[in-house]
This record gives sequence, structure tokens and C-alpha cells, in this order.
Amino acid sequence: MNHDVTVIGAGPAGYVCAIRCAQLGLKVAVVEKQYFGGVCLNVGCIPSKALINAAKTFKKIKEADVMGIQVGAPTLDVKKLVAWKEGIVGKLTGGVSGLLKNHGIARFEGTAHITGPGRVEVRTADGKTETIATKHIVVAVGSTPIEIPGFAFDGQHVWSSTEALAPTALPKRMLVIGGGYIGLELGLVYHNLGTEIRVVEFMDRVLPGMEDELSKEMGRALKKKKIPVHLGAKATGYRKTDSGLEVTVEVGGKTETFACDVILSTVGRRPNGRGLGLEELGVAFDSRGFVAVDAQRRTNVAGIWAIGDCAGQPMLAHKGSHEGLVAAAAIAGDPGAAYDPACIPAVIFTDPEIASVGLTAAEAKERGFDPVEGKFPFAASGRALSLNEPDGWAKVVSDRATDKLLGVHLIGPEVTELIAEAALAIELGATTNDLAQTIHAHPTLPEAIMEASEAVHHMAVHIYQKPGS
Repeated sequence: MNHDVTVIGAGPAGYVCAIRCAQLGLKVAVVEKQYFGGVCLNVGCIPSKALINAAKTFKKIKEADVMGIQVGAPTLDVKKLVAWKEGIVGKLTGGVSGLLKNHGIARFEGTAHITGPGRVEVRTADGKTETIATKHIVVAVGSTPIEIPGFAFDGQHVWSSTEALAPTALPKRMLVIGGGYIGLELGLVYHNLGTEIRVVEFMDRVLPGMEDELSKEMGRALKKKKIPVHLGAKATGYRKTDSGLEVTVEVGGKTETFACDVILSTVGRRPNGRGLGLEELGVAFDSRGFVAVDAQRRTNVAGIWAIGDCAGQPMLAHKGSHEGLVAAAAIAGDPGAAYDPACIPAVIFTDPEIASVGLTAAEAKERGFDPVEGKFPFAASGRALSLNEPDGWAKVVSDRATDKLLGVHLIGPEVTELIAEAALAIELGATTNDLAQTIHAHPTLPEAIMEASEAVHHMAVHIYQKPGS
């Protein structure tokens, strides 16, 4: 079976690349061993956001009395919740399958192995083998949750994110290992649904990869929710007890034990590029196990490309999808195709939400800019108050000399939606004055970005700034 392009992996990077290749007139095949739509669509981004929305709705119902709405204590049908989530996943994965079919893309279900230049062997679940002859191979095999010593995933006592997205019942107590975005997103789902949460983080702050003040604000939010967080802590093991589990944690040079019913381990993900036959063909990997690629997503071996989580940080679905479009254009012969984004937004669906794009003030200073910050609290936003979500703020970072917008960092209501305006502004090279002079509808949440842009120049109207402060 001869094809122009064979994509290994049908996640957000792979299926997007395959569809674009087909749109550009190429004959395409896709090989997927488990999930069409990938981890993101099946056991990642989409189902987690469904549960996050359900948990926030549950919390809002419990707090509705403050607005005069009295509905009584809500109850949760876990089985129905999971079924609703799976219905959403089914619609979207069915949509992906339909798009592949409509574009005439050949689908192969099984494990792929690259046996030589332009040859992909596919072994199906029933042991059958098929071989695809192809001009180009695009590796889009994603990443896998990292297991830490003493906490192997067993689906019963130690959960990965996959098990956390399909509970059969709510645990009474959950210990979350890892205070990064996955641990906090899922931990807060269970907190909002009534589970007692405890977080153990090895670094000195939660969300260690985020802008410093965002991380501190999230730490304050967790404290406000009375969620115990242990920083600089290392979980070393656990044992079963008559009443559940007992986890041993090293904190500040001391050993402590914490009782729980389930452990959610979310300490990061590792790329999946090895074991496909790439090493045998001489494809280069970097020191962290990512496939090394150029601006077009080519590897060092002709005819082999890599995109998505296996091709480098950040491990984000939208980054992988964009790489898929770039690789498809380059394969089709576009000499100008290149992966060169001005910025990549990061969004975290915690409570409150977090969104960030561009440079922090510290990063801007390292790159030779003279950064200026403007900040506006959601407590001064009429729209945020009307949503009963006044916590958080919008922060804008610009260059003092040129006023060029360098970064926007948000924590508060629906900021995962607001960040698109900031990303577009940075991509277009806008200034903070451009944002400030753009008329924003009132009352809306995006006004906070406009006011933060005004605050850069000490001209925000709805907060008081000392002259020259």
C-alpha cells in the first residue's frame, strides 16, 4: 500500500497533520494503536474539562444561596456524570473519525514500527501484520504519564489522570502527588465535588513552571479553600491500612504520614518517541528524550518528521496541532512553512482559572528589555462581581522604550477564554496603548486586560494609582 504520507499517532498533532496533508492533495494513511483523537480527546483535555465544568456547576449550586437562590443540598450521581463525559468524548472522537474518512485517509488500527526508510509495519490487536510503503513518515506518538518509585499506577490505590477521569465513586480523601497543572485541575474537581484533598509538591511552590506571582496567587487560593499543601515534600511510599492508605512523605527533613483513600500521581509526562525504530534509522534525540527536529519539524533523517509531545516542549495540544499544520505544508512543498510562533498561550482550568502568554517581567529583563507591568484586579470588575467570582487579576508586561506588549498573565474567572485576545495582540506586535485604545464592551471580563494596559501608563480609571507609582 503506497502513500505519500503516513502519520503515526492520531492525536491533536497527528490527525490535524493528516487532514491538512489530504487537503493539500496528498495520499495519506494514519496509524493509531489506541485512541483516535489521542490522549487529549479521550483521556485528557476534553474529558477533564467536562468534569471541571460539572464540578464548578456543583459548587455554584451549593453557593447559590448568596444570590437568594435556594435549592437545597445538591447530590451527585457519579455514574451519570461519567456517562455524560463519555458522551462528549464519543461525539468528538466520532467527528475525528468522520473527518479522516471524508478526506479519504486510510486508517490502520494497531502498533506501528518503522522497519526501514519509507516502510511502516502495523501489528493489529489480533496479531496480523500489514506493511505501508510511504514517502514521508510523521511521528506524532505523544507522551505518557511518569510513574515515580513506590507509586506504580494500579488503577485502584494509585491513579493516573486516566483513572481520575472515570471514577466509579467519589473517594472521601485524596492525596495528590504533584502540584502542577494536572494535579491541581483534577484535585480541585474532586475538592469541588466534596472530596478532602491534600497536595504534596516536590518544588517550593505549586505550578512551578508558571509566572511567579500566578503561582503565589494560586497558593493563596488553595489556602483559602483550606486545602493542605506541602511544599519541598517528597512522597516515598504507601501502605494499605484497615481504613484506607497511609502515605509516607518527607517534609522539611522530617517524615510524616498522611491517611487517604486514593493517591493521584501527576508528576509530569515523558515523550513516547523511543521504541518505534527511529534509533535504528539514526534519528537524533535530545538529552530529555524528545525527537530532535528543525523549524519544519524534519528530523535529521530524510523523510521522517516529528510533531507534538514527542517533539519537544511545551507539551500542549494546540502547539502540536500547529506543528502538524507546519509539517503538512512543508511536506507538500511550501518553502515558507516554519514553526516560529511569537507566543504560545498556556491555560490551566483550576479554580480560579489561570492563563499566561508571552514573557514574564523576569524573562523580559533577561532578554534585554526594560519591562513595565500594569495590573488590574477582578474585584474592580463589574462583570466579575456579577458572576460572584471577584478573585484574581490581569497583569500586562510591556517594554518601557517601545510600549510593545511582551506578555499577559491572568488568574480569575474565564481567563482561559480571555487569553486569546492577548495572544493575538502579541502575534501582531501590538503595544499596550493599542489594547488600551481598543474599545471593549461593557460590562465584560476582557475590560480587565484593557485596564491593566492603562495601568502600565498609570492611567487605569477603575483603580487608584498613586501618581508616578
